[in-house]
Amino acid sequence: MRIVSLLPSATEIICGIGLRDSLVGVTHECDFPPDVVGLPVVTASRIPKGLASDEIDTLVSDQLETDSALYSLNEPVLRQLAPDLIVTQALCDVCAVSAGEVNDMACQLPGDVRVINLEPSCLQDVLDTVLLVGEAAGCTAAAATYHAELCRRVNQVAVRTAAVPALRPRVAILEWLDPIYDGGHWYPELIELAGGTPCFGEQQRPSRRRSWEELVAAAPDVVVVSLCGFDLQRTALDIPLLTGRPGYGMLPATESDQVYMVDGNSYFSRPGPRLVDSLEILANLLHPEIHPLPRGMMGAVKIPNTP
Repeated sequence: MRIVSLLPSATEIICGIGLRDSLVGVTHECDFPPDVVGLPVVTASRIPKGLASDEIDTLVSDQLETDSALYSLNEPVLRQLAPDLIVTQALCDVCAVSAGEVNDMACQLPGDVRVINLEPSCLQDVLDTVLLVGEAAGCTAAAATYHAELCRRVNQVAVRTAAVPALRPRVAILEWLDPIYDGGHWYPELIELAGGTPCFGEQQRPSRRRSWEELVAAAPDVVVVSLCGFDLQRTALDIPLLTGRPGYGMLPATESDQVYMVDGNSYFSRPGPRLVDSLEILANLLHPEIHPLPRGMMGAVKIPNTP
């Protein structure tokens, strides 16, 4: 089988169930596992590099309002790859090529090309996409084994968290800083599993724009900056957009020195297998006394208090 992945998370799933050799095309954002770098790239972004966060937000909002695509397919490359299976998503128009464009393109390709859409909105949905991809690729046994291992790790965290006292820290995860966006979808669930109380974001609902006053009113004991599509290095450039806000020093999280940043691009905002890593990172951040950080995994980075 020849598989094209139009999602970084799908690429991770495909490789996780042992189908790396069947993967013939990926997106311009696929970077894990490392050996997928160099495969033919079938997508491109229409968002220019080097924009500030507020400029990115404006561009994305404008294009979505006019139904303009944020990503494009490289039709000649896709035709040359002649895939049997294309894995894409219809959950978020900001995250990938539109599902409609993919389906239209698949109809024009030779052969009987199957397209599957991954639309997870919670952690269990994300885990179950492993089974969906495995079924579509005829690799159900390996997918079931991989799925079971991911579920086992989640359950281990949940069992340890059960011992955490009922009075748990109020946690806000920020998915964007200019403007501020809360963390929706699976973020509140991750917080609860890790031993916190979500106070900023709605479970199984898209992340949405919030005012600074709303964050202040939420009074989080812990703030985690997990910027969608940004690694730690790029996230660090935006931290002054948070720490420079009037009243930042009055947040309970700031007063107790509990403000952190994480790699949103690799972990928290990518709905793939490493969302389980994200849970383990968050659990270790909130309750390091009971949640060890797995060997070789990088934890959250504390943001120093500023005067």
